[in-house]
Amino acid sequence: MTYPVISALTQFTSSFIDLWQKQVGHEPASEELYGVPSPCIVRTDDRAVLWLPQPFGAEKTLANVARAIDIILREECSAFYTEQYAGDMAGRFGDLELTLIQVWSDEDFIRLQENLIGHLVTQRRLKLPPTLFIATTESEMDMISLCNLSGEVLLEHFGTKDRQVLAPSLAEFLHGLQPRINRPV
Repeated sequence: MTYPVISALTQFTSSFIDLWQKQVGHEPASEELYGVPSPCIVRTDDRAVLWLPQPFGAEKTLANVARAIDIILREECSAFYTEQYAGDMAGRFGDLELTLIQVWSDEDFIRLQENLIGHLVTQRRLKLPPTLFIATTESEMDMISLCNLSGEVLLEHFGTKDRQVLAPSLAEFLHGLQPRINRPV
């Protein structure tokens, strides 16, 4: 089940890097990650860090998240978050512009797990089906999530039952995602 997700993520990442090379002439760049250590960093200029994905170095599991809230998590979410270190990547799914969340470093992976736990605890408190966020949108209240029950990818309005199915699986969502550049650096 995890191989299609890994393959789709790898393909999207390659397309994202190719787009940067063709349109900007260098590796993906991020002003937001400037000064934040990562094995992804290729070089730094005066305002941004240029990066390329690197193999994931920590234990490839979200077991800490599952244990913290006593839940069994979908394998494809672990595969998505533990295949590579990378900067967040902008994309478009249909008319929806989004930023795919990635893990930048071991320290970032710890923070991600804490945020996933907080998200799942909030959902439990509100009696909502459990989801695991995978991307942000322009709205701070809307996110792209993986439904832990069905495996569907959803556009979710935080803290509500307002959810729209975007794709039947994470792999299909990633295959339908088109890379984009937020702003050339």
